[in-house]
Amino acid sequence: MADACCGTDTPTKPLSVTEPAAPPAAVWQVRELQAAAVSGVLLLTALFLPSPWDTVGELAALAVGAATFVPGTLRGLLGGRLGVGLLMTIAAVGAVALGEYGEAATLAFLFSIAEGLEGYAVARTQHGLRALLDLVPATATVRRGGTEQDVAPADLRVGDVLLVKPGERIATDGIVVAGRSSLDTAVVTGESVPVEAGPGAEVFAGCMNGAGALEISVTATAEDNSLARLVHIVHEAQERKGSSQRLAERFAKPLVPGVLVLAALIAGLGGLFGDPGVWIERSLVVLVAAAPCAFALSVPVAVVAAIGAASKAGVLVKGGAAVEALGKVKVVALDKTGTLTRNEPVVIDVVTANGTDKARVLQVAAALEARSEHPLAAAILAAVDTQTLTPGDGVEAVPGNGLTGTVTGRPARLGKPGFITPGLLADDVTRLQDAGATVVLVEHDGTLLGAVAVRDEIRPEAAEAVAALHRQGVRVVMLTGDNARTAAAIAAAAGIEDVRAELLPEDKARIVTELQAYGPVAMVGDGINDAPALATADAGIAMGAMGSDVAIEAADIALMGEDLRRLPDAIAHTRAARGVFTQNLLMSGAILVALVPLAATGVLGLATVVASHELAEVLVIGNGIRAGRRKHLPTHPALRTATAHRAIPSLRVPVQPTAAEVDIVVPAGRSLLPLGPAPAAKPEGGCCSGCGND
Repeated sequence: MADACCGTDTPTKPLSVTEPAAPPAAVWQVRELQAAAVSGVLLLTALFLPSPWDTVGELAALAVGAATFVPGTLRGLLGGRLGVGLLMTIAAVGAVALGEYGEAATLAFLFSIAEGLEGYAVARTQHGLRALLDLVPATATVRRGGTEQDVAPADLRVGDVLLVKPGERIATDGIVVAGRSSLDTAVVTGESVPVEAGPGAEVFAGCMNGAGALEISVTATAEDNSLARLVHIVHEAQERKGSSQRLAERFAKPLVPGVLVLAALIAGLGGLFGDPGVWIERSLVVLVAAAPCAFALSVPVAVVAAIGAASKAGVLVKGGAAVEALGKVKVVALDKTGTLTRNEPVVIDVVTANGTDKARVLQVAAALEARSEHPLAAAILAAVDTQTLTPGDGVEAVPGNGLTGTVTGRPARLGKPGFITPGLLADDVTRLQDAGATVVLVEHDGTLLGAVAVRDEIRPEAAEAVAALHRQGVRVVMLTGDNARTAAAIAAAAGIEDVRAELLPEDKARIVTELQAYGPVAMVGDGINDAPALATADAGIAMGAMGSDVAIEAADIALMGEDLRRLPDAIAHTRAARGVFTQNLLMSGAILVALVPLAATGVLGLATVVASHELAEVLVIGNGIRAGRRKHLPTHPALRTATAHRAIPSLRVPVQPTAAEVDIVVPAGRSLLPLGPAPAAKPEGGCCSGCGND
């Protein structure tokens, strides 16, 4: 920690996911504080020793205390770096030269205390992140060559089959290939609701398995999984600097040579008109009084504390710049798909023509969509029994309109209204579109069978999150590439009045720039199609970062879980953090302004200046730690709709119905249609089904 407050002489060692997390040292285990304790005891003892043993005791106290910062200062000086430790070293040497051994020892004693407390504060704020590495089990069970064997997590390879027993933690990221269970992801994503996992589900390192056994195909090594990326990114974030932090450093760096010049002028000019010894002593006191260590510490400690607290609450903040930017946000732009909605479209209604069974409408639609990878195809296929489904023949996409092909030997079509004439279903199509659904019409052998309505359901917590943003005085805007009707319906359900729809990625970036006229803007999106807007915004925020590498790379902040309420929580947290380091900047700056003239005029002696200055430094560190309080990052109650969504599988309509009519069953917690009509807009094409979905 030598000279740490103004630039360490060695870089911080990156954290490794393959190394165990060491427990945080107690206060009495910090080397600098141990040295300070010894120095203090020697200094106190010297007060009761006769001459010349008192001098010996003071010099011993000086040597022990100075050992915590002088070596680093000298290494920095050889490397061309001028730090605050240099001012302290010169002041101590000068005091010794003047025979003020006790004051020099007091300086070293107090400065070593400040160094130790700084190191302890930073170590404590980093420990929550470092402890994440303990979430990886010591060994993992894999199946190789037909046999099960225990290996270290670092030895896992992509493609290995990982066996996870009930109650075990998952060693790395993967895809479930067999088994079903519930996973506790709270420590990784911040979600308090257990997540159901079955074949095909993506799982992450560090999650706790529930009652079922799982077989997982490994998709990432221990050094490259989601937990390792989280640790690496937050570790880098602690090195990044916000504008206020850079302001402190810009002030501190020229201050060191400036103070040296000022001290030389005080000693030189004062010596011409007065006692040289008196003015040299005052110049040495000025060196100590002007040490900007507290000023340089005012922002970094608060930033590191704030980042550490946020990471433990499921909010990944990439450095001081991101803390500042999010804390100043006045406008939040929200993408629709995957942010306000789940990005998991489901069939919400089927309307029929000419008395056709709903099951037949779905059967023909599913046969055409059987080999499509479009989200609408997945929704339609989820509504039927795919095990008995016969895919259509000769299926071809009509760009911007839909699909054509042959089903049971007869021609069939599926597509948007206009590509297929809705006829008697026109009113139903308009009703469903006004409700925010994407509607595709189904035609078989030249006869209109019906229409299928698919909608990406709004997140159950979206309205609550938007209301919280409004209470914070934040303007909320929706930006989406989807059609205006769908966008308006989702916005109305979420409580958003300003809606911008049918946007290309470059349009979103342009609108973000326009919104900056109202104040700093945060853009929230999935980090892929929204990348230009995320980069343009003052603060780019990615949703669900544990499942998206692109989101992590593109955004300044990432909400690692799927709970949108973390957004207003993160804004409140960073606002509080900005308040803390603003207090620190003002307090430390005021101390410098007050101490320097008092020292230069002889009002304050060396011991008083040292005590005042180092006490202020301790206060700054203590105040900075307040930024790590999780007062604004609460644990939200579980959402019943979220539980239903994850726990209740979609009910399917059989392809071969046993009744004359089969109703679509909507899972518990989902509304069939949102309230309120929306303004009409032209349908938008572009997907394989001509649905207008982006």
